[in-house]
Amino acid sequence: MTSQQPEPAGTGLTGPIPITGAAHDARAGAAKATRRPWPDVRPLDPVHSIKTKLALLVAASVTVAALLVWQGLYHHIGPRYTLPISIVVTLVFTQVLARGMTSPLREMTVAARAMATGDYSRRVRSTSNDEVGELADAFNRMAEDLEAVDRERRELVANVSHELRTPVSALHAVMENLVDGVTEPDHETLNTALAQTERLGRLVEQLLDLSRLDAGAVSLDREYLQLEPFLQQATRAMSMTGRDVHFVLDVDPPELDVLVDSARLHQVVANLLDNASRHSPPGGKVFVSAHAVGQVVRISVQDQGPGIADADRERVFERFQRGSARTDGGTGLGLAIARWAVQLHGGTIRVAPTPEEGGCRIDVHLPRVTGEAPAVTKSVPPGSSRS
Repeated sequence: MTSQQPEPAGTGLTGPIPITGAAHDARAGAAKATRRPWPDVRPLDPVHSIKTKLALLVAASVTVAALLVWQGLYHHIGPRYTLPISIVVTLVFTQVLARGMTSPLREMTVAARAMATGDYSRRVRSTSNDEVGELADAFNRMAEDLEAVDRERRELVANVSHELRTPVSALHAVMENLVDGVTEPDHETLNTALAQTERLGRLVEQLLDLSRLDAGAVSLDREYLQLEPFLQQATRAMSMTGRDVHFVLDVDPPELDVLVDSARLHQVVANLLDNASRHSPPGGKVFVSAHAVGQVVRISVQDQGPGIADADRERVFERFQRGSARTDGGTGLGLAIARWAVQLHGGTIRVAPTPEEGGCRIDVHLPRVTGEAPAVTKSVPPGSSRS
């Protein structure tokens, strides 16, 4: 241990530099939490009301004081001694019980100070059944939600930064080579630049959809949509990406239609087709089907890829989940946004059990006819013209 040297005269420094601000509050709260001069006894936890607890506390204190006075009189000890002794014992007894009743409140204070510094890992020990216990449970749920939000925020920043850096770096390299004359502005070079700008555009669109998802209500421009020409157009557009896959379309009955927002449904189908074409082997097939099942329309997209593990069937629809088989990057937002768009229509989307022939099949179930809702801004009857 080194000896502490005195501060030079005139500096006015006689000790360590004090810590102020939120860090000081958090440290002070933690220090107070570690000091326990009184035992944390909670015999009143089974009581379901804080008012009943206070009444029991008063009754117990009065009873203890009365018993001490009665014992003093019984043993011929005058009030000169029994009164101060009963007061001291009653105060200690009350302090022990009151500390157990208010202990969750002190823990919440310490946890709140820690949250102010970005630490959301603290939880409150909740064993009572009264209003304080309910408050502690609500506080723990709030802390878990805040921790999840903070984790998602960090993941969003990390994923978006990574996804932006890749196309921006590629575009920068292409433009730099063109400006310096290293490469000629031929068809292949311009296609490379175009592909990177399209990737940036998809990322921006996903971020916009993510902001709409977090904002809540989104209006739907619903109309009766013929599924066969719609799916033909979607598969034709996906086949122009240059991937070596063949799309097989099956719509039964051929005149099948559904009341949907065509732009949102195209977003869902395009995402499913993109994933299926990415995971199918060269020369493979992607099966696209639409069938009427009672008052529900089922749209299925099946590939011939490695499939999705059972443990990942629900996780793939969460944000930033890319799946264990994916190796081509991506934000992991596509299926999360697809589920959001399907749920806006009152439908469901899920990964079907693995087919016997292998691969992955995702089913989208949509109600054929939906009642008028605030989100419906247009409803065009079947057979009428649509712009």
